Amino acid sequence: PFLHGFFAKFTLLRSNSNIEELKQAIVDGDAAAALELTRQALAEQVAPEVLINQGLIAAMAVVGNLFEEGEIFIPEMLVAARAMQAALDILKPLLAETDMKPVGTVILGTVKGDMHDIGKNLVKMMLQGAGFEVVDLGTDVAPERFIQAIQEYGAKLVGLSALLTTTMNSMRLTIEAIEQSGLRDKVKIMVGGAPVTEAFAAQIRADGYAPDASRAASLAKMLMGV
Repeated sequence: PFLHGFFAKFTLLRSNSNIEELKQAIVDGDAAAALELTRQALAEQVAPEVLINQGLIAAMAVVGNLFEEGEIFIPEMLVAARAMQAALDILKPLLAETDMKPVGTVILGTVKGDMHDIGKNLVKMMLQGAGFEVVDLGTDVAPERFIQAIQEYGAKLVGLSALLTTTMNSMRLTIEAIEQSGLRDKVKIMVGGAPVTEAFAAQIRADGYAPDASRAASLAKMLMGV
């Protein structure tokens, strides 16, 4: 019994150490280390949901805080998000075997007429890092496609992105189309992008505005009551 207890405690300590190392690898943006540590932890029977909650989500929370405090900038955040994504790609198929459910489903896309996706992609990774399931519709997305996706996935949250002042009106048209479809009271809508402001978000009747990817993840959690 003594030896059994000792080895159980040793395994737990080692697992905790692996999770902390995984968390730090993601914060550092070291995708290769994140992959290796994820594989090691799985080999040691650490549950995928533990790795996601205590490793990936915890790491991206640190990254978001560092960004908001001005300690890191978009390139570092992007590298960290890619490291998180590398680990998530291994863990995601294993989640089907567990009872872990995503925080919620987000429909995300760059609005019609706009082909920019770097900001949207970073928001996507930050949302995934916060525990959301993200349905990425890509760029140049027509209002009808957003409506179809809301119905298809039963999503409660929609994220609209625009980088050009000339495509900001597509956000308005998309929200109006969702209203006309009768789905507006079923979803929360958040908007963002370089030319978008909080005043504009209020004007087009969005539920929230985020100036960057880190705060988009925080906003999404708030809108979903997490």
